[in-house]
Amino acid sequence: MSKKSILITGCSSGIGYYCAKELKKRGYEVFATCRKQKDVDRLKVEGFDSFALDLNSSKSIKDAVKIVAEKTDEKLYALFNNGAYGQPGALEDISREVLKEQFETNLFGTHELTSLVLPMMRKQGYGRVIQNSSVLGFVALRYRGAYNASKYALEGLSDTLRLELSNTDIHVSLIEPGPIRSDFRKNALAKFLQNIDRENSPYKKEYIKKLHSLQSEKDAPFTLGEDAVYKALLHALESKMPKRRYRVTKPTTFFWFSKRLLSTKLLDRLLQKVE
Repeated sequence: MSKKSILITGCSSGIGYYCAKELKKRGYEVFATCRKQKDVDRLKVEGFDSFALDLNSSKSIKDAVKIVAEKTDEKLYALFNNGAYGQPGALEDISREVLKEQFETNLFGTHELTSLVLPMMRKQGYGRVIQNSSVLGFVALRYRGAYNASKYALEGLSDTLRLELSNTDIHVSLIEPGPIRSDFRKNALAKFLQNIDRENSPYKKEYIKKLHSLQSEKDAPFTLGEDAVYKALLHALESKMPKRRYRVTKPTTFFWFSKRLLSTKLLDRLLQKVE
């Protein structure tokens, strides 16, 4: 295959946009998808092969996969499941509907999309599925429970999928970033204001700090640029032996080892200190 093709979700900004640009420069056939048509139109002007893909819509997912199959003659090399968002708020303030929405985007849509592209990869005999997870896919932090739960679930789904595909040449990798410079905080702020009743919450005082943090333009400690994720993605795409997990940023590595070395009680004390 002269030109490797990759389907990427969540390309309107941040990690997805950066990775789509860099892979296009590298010669990949990049299908850069977004939820909103205005972002699709912008990417088309920039020269991308872009179309809509809304992870909350089965029809949108199926339509996108059909486009990819037609454009590649059913030969898709890789899928980068990057599209996601974070819903802040204490768990007792998260309604069933809001939690369901978090999972629709971060897990259910990702699962459906992956399941629909796997037949193409099986038919050609190879492929790469790369999941953009998070440090919050293996450690929990306060007021991030909905996002935590969705990423924990993504990790379990990915580990199982990797085992089930172990007799094929389809590799499944997880990228686990810590703080990355992107629009993640801005999008989380919008969801926080939209879905959390701050005034009637027992966490009202804590939410003042949370709101200040979400509105701040200052980077969290050890924040890296999108290129840190791109480096991991590139290795997952091009290495003959891609890693099962890529831990990106110092906090991710620190918490990975902390979870293995500390008791649950001591780890809880440590995580309580993180704002």
